[in-house]
Amino acid sequence: MIHPSYVELMEVVNEGVDVGDEPVINSRYSIVSATAKRARQLIDNPDSVLLPNEEGKKPLSIAVDELYSGKLKILTEEEAAAEQVKQDAYDENMRKKREEEAARKKAEEVAKAKEKAEEDLDDVSSEDEDVIGDTEEADDGIDDSIDDGIDDSEDAQGSDDAE
Repeated sequence: MIHPSYVELMEVVNEGVDVGDEPVINSRYSIVSATAKRARQLIDNPDSVLLPNEEGKKPLSIAVDELYSGKLKILTEEEAAAEQVKQDAYDENMRKKREEEAARKKAEEVAKAKEKAEEDLDDVSSEDEDVIGDTEEADDGIDDSIDDGIDDSEDAQGSDDAE
């Protein structure tokens, strides 16, 4: 690694640290470790490159370029812990939203199913009423036929008695 040098990388990473404060990176080992970790991230997820026109470069070269350009920041342990808390809160919030959305969809499905069942029940009830109405008409017709038959037989018996 010729350019940027370790010293130049350490200056960029520690930029903004007040005099007297402990620098974010204070050894070559820390720079190598940080860039190697970023290179592994790039290998796992090549779409996470922060700089344009990095195609064809190796992951370690991209990681060094990102660090040197200031697009990538090395966090202190405290900053990393704070970021993790934020990420955990975000993840929890997103989980709750997904659960609420799933519950809302389920409630909609249940409401639609209930509505469909009620419509089907209404259809069946109206068909039953039609059948009952048809049956009553048929019963009336049968009753009339029976009455006519009884009347006819009474007439026939009455005329037999008259003879």
